Amino acid sequence: MADRGDFDAFVTSRYAALARTAMLLTGARASGEDLLQEALIRTYVAWPKVRELAAGEAYVRTTMVRLLIRDRKRRWSGEVPHGDLPEQAHGPDHRGDPRGDPATRVTVRDALRDLPIEQRAVLVLRFYADLTESQIAEALDCAPGTVKSRISRGLAALRAGGLALGDPVTDDTTAITTTAEARP
Repeated sequence: MADRGDFDAFVTSRYAALARTAMLLTGARASGEDLLQEALIRTYVAWPKVRELAAGEAYVRTTMVRLLIRDRKRRWSGEVPHGDLPEQAHGPDHRGDPRGDPATRVTVRDALRDLPIEQRAVLVLRFYADLTESQIAEALDCAPGTVKSRISRGLAALRAGGLALGDPVTDDTTAITTTAEARP
């Protein structure tokens, strides 16, 4: 798909969803937007190699996760952005979504932000982006067993942090998916 016009259409149609994914991955709006912009630049360069529009979204998500993991390993983390800014009741995030309470969205974002990046990435890709374990393994370039163990440890950490995610034995996906549907 060598047509750059297709890239413009792709970005226009999928930007909001990709931005939400990026924000969940980074834990902050500004960092998420930076991550997404970097991923889109790399996707634009590789766009002639993308064969289908659906593959474009997977390419961007994979690029975001890999950039985030690489940057976290390399970057000094002594500078911590202030996380106590008040939510804007009528800002761009407030859409009157009946699926989620704004307080729940903030709680989920804070809990995800406290997880190690590898666990955060698999949880966001599994329950927010709705990827399968094999798709996540491919995106992260790891074994499906690694994905399963990261999901398990991430869910256990969220439960330990006070998020009620349902019965740990029977149905993790329904509970966290319901929580994830309270998209920021």
